[in-house]
Amino acid sequence: MTADTVETAAKLERAGSVGIITLNRPQALNAVNADLSGAVGAALEEINADPAIRVGVVTGAGRAFCAGADLKAIAAGEPVTAPGHPEWGFAGLVEHPIDKPLVAAVNGFALGGGTEILLACDLAVLSQEAALGLPEVKRGLFAAAGGLIHLPRQLPIKIAMEVALTGEPMSATEALRWGLVNRVVPTDRVLAEAVGLAERIARNAPLSLRTSKKMMQRAVGAGSDWDRDLWARQASEIRTIFASHDATEGATAFAEKREPLWTGT
Repeated sequence: MTADTVETAAKLERAGSVGIITLNRPQALNAVNADLSGAVGAALEEINADPAIRVGVVTGAGRAFCAGADLKAIAAGEPVTAPGHPEWGFAGLVEHPIDKPLVAAVNGFALGGGTEILLACDLAVLSQEAALGLPEVKRGLFAAAGGLIHLPRQLPIKIAMEVALTGEPMSATEALRWGLVNRVVPTDRVLAEAVGLAERIARNAPLSLRTSKKMMQRAVGAGSDWDRDLWARQASEIRTIFASHDATEGATAFAEKREPLWTGT
């Protein structure tokens, strides 16, 4: 693993074809301020622009994943969004779509904003000691960093309603049972498990990965499996992918019984 860019509030490192973003304010339980949002947003831009990085992982330094917004910054009247990029949303991430798969490696405390970061990622590995939840209603607020948008798309509606309206935490076991996360492992294995999952994904064709992510996101947003615009979009993607260099390489490598050499074209 090699360090690429290091910021005060977040850092980006490369582990082969995986880019690892670490929220790096352990003394504040990785609470989100403007510096963290800016550093995370910039790291996501770098991951998206670098053809050598195929999958991103987001984790936290220390004993927490993310404790939500930095209340001290808010009390001081300071913004917690990325300087110059409020459109990236909370933590520089929740309204910041990228083409490449993003895996949350939730190593510790993640209630509130930490849960909302997880929900904005494509896959998630959770510490068996961590809990998820949106407790904002207990404080006269609501989960305003995308939690109420993502949650009913990722859980059965009545379970999502219970999580949002009671504000009670969901255990790691429950989160796995309802499919909100992909893996639950001991805390000291969270990052390794997430990177391993990312590496398995990264072995596949880059253009195929980006298209697969894009198509599934569009399918979730469509009103029906029979939405004609959705099928038209798939037809367009078929023409692009089947004419690509990597499609030919995948078939050739299979016939020659060797590993494919992807170019992303």
